[in-house]
Order: sequence, then C-alpha cells, then structure tokens
Amino acid sequence: MILNKNKNKKLTSIGFGFVPEESQLHFLVEIPRNKDKEVRIFERAKWLEGEQVIDYRHDKIKVLLSVSKWEKIKFTIAREFNPRLKAKKYKKGTWVMGKTPVHRLLGKELVLIAWVIADCDPTNIDSALKNWLGLRPEERWWLYTMTNATSGNVDDNFGWRKAIRYALTENPVLDDKKRESLFFNMNDEDI
Repeated sequence: MILNKNKNKKLTSIGFGFVPEESQLHFLVEIPRNKDKEVRIFERAKWLEGEQVIDYRHDKIKVLLSVSKWEKIKFTIAREFNPRLKAKKYKKGTWVMGKTPVHRLLGKELVLIAWVIADCDPTNIDSALKNWLGLRPEERWWLYTMTNATSGNVDDNFGWRKAIRYALTENPVLDDKKRESLFFNMNDEDI
C-alpha cells in the first residue's frame, strides 16, 4: 500500500502496481478462458469504475499473443515485477483470467517482451526472456518508447519492432559461468 498525500488515505495497488487514484494511464492484459483465443494487451488512459469495458476509440491494442506463448512468459514477468513492487510497498501482482491492470512503466516492459515473443519462433522464447532480463528497466522503457513511436501498432512488424525481436532472440545468451570465464581469461590486450 502507498499513502495518498492529498487525502492522507492509504491506497492499494491493483494488478501489477496500478493505482487509479495516482494516474489513469495503465496497460490492461486480457487473458481469455478459451485457449484458442489470444491474450490482448491494451494501452489505456482511463480507468472505469467497476467492469473494465474496452473502448476501441480510446484504448489502443498493442499486442496479440497466443495463449501458449503467454504461458511461457507470464511467470518470468511476474518474478521480475513483484520484487520491484514489494520494494515500492505495492502489493504482489498476479495474472488472472479476464483483465489485469499493469502500472504504465511495467506495462512498457511487458509490451516490449510481448512484441518480441508474438512474432518469434517458440524455440527462441527462452533466449528472448534471458536477454530481456539482462536489460535494466530504464533500457526497456527507452526501447519501448523508440519502438512505439515508429512501429507500435498491433500489426506492425517492421523497423524497431523487427530489430528488437532480432536483438532479443538471436543474441547469444551466456550463462554466468561462461560469462565469468570470458571475463577472467581476458588479458590487458583484450581491453
């Protein structure tokens, strides 16, 4: 929980760090019960009281992701976000069937990896996640912003969007032992 400075009232976050009283900007992840449908992630500027109804005039769909691909990334994303939420005194987030709101900055990070996963070969998902985890949040926000500016629509598969897919899926991911051995085996001439 966080303290609302204006009203001296404690506010509780919902979903993954979203507090409507602080900012209406958020992302909304819609997870279908039917495995044949797709997970949809929306960028939204308004939170409604009660049931969240998607208004396609204002709510912008950013990603369509197969349920099978979503299942492969959702736990890693939650494990990445929840310690950060805890450090900020927000409650732990969980993905639910239906609609889960996500804080606007975490949503940028989520959409970035979802863009990569949506169009990649499923065998590259682990590499993409490892490379995504290797980026700092600020780097993810910047990549989202650059990509969103030029190719941020749901059907875009060009420019920055294509580049981040290649960067995160085709970059070699070294495990810690290999990375350590490369570092410790360097000499002054390598630097």
